[in-house]
Amino acid sequence: MRPWDAVEAFVTVVREGNFSAAARKLDVSPSHISRQVAELEKRLDTPLLYRTTRSIRLSEAGAQYFEQCHQLLEGFFAAEEEIRQTQAEPAGQLRVTCATTFGERFLAPALNDFAMQFPRIRLDLHLTNRQTDLVTEGYDLAVRMGSMKDSSLLSRRLCDRREYLCASPDYLQRQGMPHTLAELSGHNCLLGSNPWWLFSDQGQRRELKVTGSWRSNSGPALLDAVCKGLGIAQLPDYYVEPLLAEGRLISMLEAYRYPFSGVWLVYPQARQKSMKLQVLTDFLVERFRSGLPWPQAANRR
Repeated sequence: MRPWDAVEAFVTVVREGNFSAAARKLDVSPSHISRQVAELEKRLDTPLLYRTTRSIRLSEAGAQYFEQCHQLLEGFFAAEEEIRQTQAEPAGQLRVTCATTFGERFLAPALNDFAMQFPRIRLDLHLTNRQTDLVTEGYDLAVRMGSMKDSSLLSRRLCDRREYLCASPDYLQRQGMPHTLAELSGHNCLLGSNPWWLFSDQGQRRELKVTGSWRSNSGPALLDAVCKGLGIAQLPDYYVEPLLAEGRLISMLEAYRYPFSGVWLVYPQARQKSMKLQVLTDFLVERFRSGLPWPQAANRR
């Protein structure tokens, strides 16, 4: 048994959330994982995990140990990967995460084409509207929207994204058209995951916190609510441009619309020398160089 096997077992249990999932990830039995973690705790003479029949949680010592060990493992695997890459074509697994709708409409088809060109790279795509922690959850790459605020991550711009403030004709007929940002306080602002809306005010970036009677972390649910006249929403171009063209939604406060916000490829610094990741990011940047495929997006909505 390699001396770091127990450490890898412990880190995988924390990332996967339970012993069975960790065992599947490492292709061993749950009892093997449990035994390795128990031996590690015995060697350190302290509990790392508190176990119940349904869940696990880190002890204080376990949290400290995990913070150090997962970084060491990342460095170790990155070093091994760098050596392998000098000997062979890109291969191995890449774990990718992205927001659900963008992932379904645009990223997944691109990744499927990538997989056809690079059959030795195994792709694991996880779509979620939750903001994932790439390092602790073991992701190689994320596609994220808006401005990048985490300086510990590296990023490449994938494409532009426009944000539209819109409502249905029925809602505007009942409630009236807002003409200034201040007038939004008198409207029902339908919220997604972020209560802060992005605008350009006299050439300056401005984030405005809004409130309303409806909220969801699902973009399609938010789009349905605004189409049915429940209120005003700010949604990205790939949701609303076809509906704006058809007249089913009306764009407003155009003078305050922020010109562009970005779509980014984001990855941990430990992954930057990975050949397989470099190949994937280069492929995606080239794929989206001309922007998003709008006709296909309209057909899929």
